[in-house]
Amino acid sequence: MRSFRQVDVFTATPNFGNPVAVVSDAEGLTDAEMAQFANWTNLSETTFILPPTTPEADYRVRIFTPSSELPFAGHPTIGTCHAWLEAGGVPKAEGTVIQECGVGLVTLKNTGDRLAFAAPPLIRSGAVAEEELDVVCAVLGVDRTDIIDTQWCDNGPGWLAVMFESAEAVLELEPDFSRGNGSGVGVIGTAPLGVVGPNKVGAVGLTESPEDAENTNQPAIEVRAFFRTGATVAEDPVTGSLNAAVAQWLLGNGHLEAPYVARQGTALGRRGDVYIDQTDDEIWVGGHAVSVITGSVIF
Repeated sequence: MRSFRQVDVFTATPNFGNPVAVVSDAEGLTDAEMAQFANWTNLSETTFILPPTTPEADYRVRIFTPSSELPFAGHPTIGTCHAWLEAGGVPKAEGTVIQECGVGLVTLKNTGDRLAFAAPPLIRSGAVAEEELDVVCAVLGVDRTDIIDTQWCDNGPGWLAVMFESAEAVLELEPDFSRGNGSGVGVIGTAPLGVVGPNKVGAVGLTESPEDAENTNQPAIEVRAFFRTGATVAEDPVTGSLNAAVAQWLLGNGHLEAPYVARQGTALGRRGDVYIDQTDDEIWVGGHAVSVITGSVIF
């Protein structure tokens, strides 16, 4: 019997964010047992908390999808840290948690009501080639003139980001990867509404005033994330890695100023809020988390 939590991430309201399954005391489990359990939960990610292998870390985590292991992912990082703290974990430094995972050490800030991780560096950025953009337009079913701006925003998953003039246009997107070459894409759009709305597809829409959006706790942007699964298109409810990469783009080119709130999941009936802040040159990606299932699991 091992302690288990299913944590809803990027929301303070249960069932409106992105769930992650967390096994809190996973020491002794084999790779095959972890992989099979993650396959069984059938969530986008399942994590397993282990003792750290380095003295700097508070815990170590392994992150599995139903079919593979990931070195890092955003909402599993916040969900795992929430579960670790809720189960009685005490960090070495007050207010800071150090997570060990496949990409190394990840720092999280604990502000009491929210957790935030430092955005990992981009491994690819810069302009998108016109022939690649032709594929994006085909997949999204839009004209080239509909796209305001675009950039590679890859911090591991392969995000490519695209900006539209309005978030309404983003929320109306109905991607079809059979129209392209199966690559992943990200999508972004400006809009005058506070609740509107990359290889995968992500979409974002800006409000008219990001500062007002933060002050009224309304989102400055809304993000959608699409990716191909076999012959179908899947949409992720709330995506930490995409929001981190998009923040680096939007803050870097002046489209937005920190702090701001990003919303994701509207098109899926969710209401995930991602809190973006910046301290010096460090971008922080944060959100609430709530345990919706607690108990024990048998291996």
